[in-house]
Amino acid sequence: MFVGTLGYSRRMHIASQRQRQADWFEGMEGAFLRFGGVPAEVLIDNAKALVEHHDAVTREVRFNARLHAFARYWASRVQAAGLCSLSSTYEREGRTRRGYVKKNAIAGRRFESWAAFEAHLDRWTREVADQREHGTTGVAPVERFADEARTLRPLAGRAPFGQLRDLVRKVQADCAIDPDTNSYSVPWRLIGESVQVVVLAGRVIIRHAGQVVADHALCRGRRQRIVD
Repeated sequence: MFVGTLGYSRRMHIASQRQRQADWFEGMEGAFLRFGGVPAEVLIDNAKALVEHHDAVTREVRFNARLHAFARYWASRVQAAGLCSLSSTYEREGRTRRGYVKKNAIAGRRFESWAAFEAHLDRWTREVADQREHGTTGVAPVERFADEARTLRPLAGRAPFGQLRDLVRKVQADCAIDPDTNSYSVPWRLIGESVQVVVLAGRVIIRHAGQVVADHALCRGRRQRIVD
């Protein structure tokens, strides 16, 4: 199960999940949609699909490159939970949240189908988890959320990250990069430099040092040259 919880209100989003990277992204985006916005920071578990290395002594963390792309796309920072720090607040709360869902939403129940199971989780979250008096805050999550909602960044109608391609290309001598056989122009001063290329929603957006240096309509043909 994916259980995403807002830090202030403690509102939860629950989703069925495998351990693939795409499932983690889908779970987080599902939480963004449920809450109607994106938090400034996301604290994640040490899942192998997301964290390539986490040193328990130095606390050094190396995230998967695709997770970095996900964070850039949603303009949110990512942090990893303490490795094996069973006494940490995060670990305790994480275990408490998962235990609460298992014992109160799932244990002792049977479902005719997976769809029925997911519908039950959605209803239980809205009618029970959101409305209860939270053990730590003493206030129903849905009440505290009224204040927290104002701090979330707007979704701005963005498509899911799964529809995005985040590439790195070297600018060639003809002032262009060439994803998918087509050639897109880039300012001449960047010849020989590596640039980030994002393909999404019919656009090819090229960034260098965090700044957009070119923005083209996606060409549906092959071996075409698109010049601004």
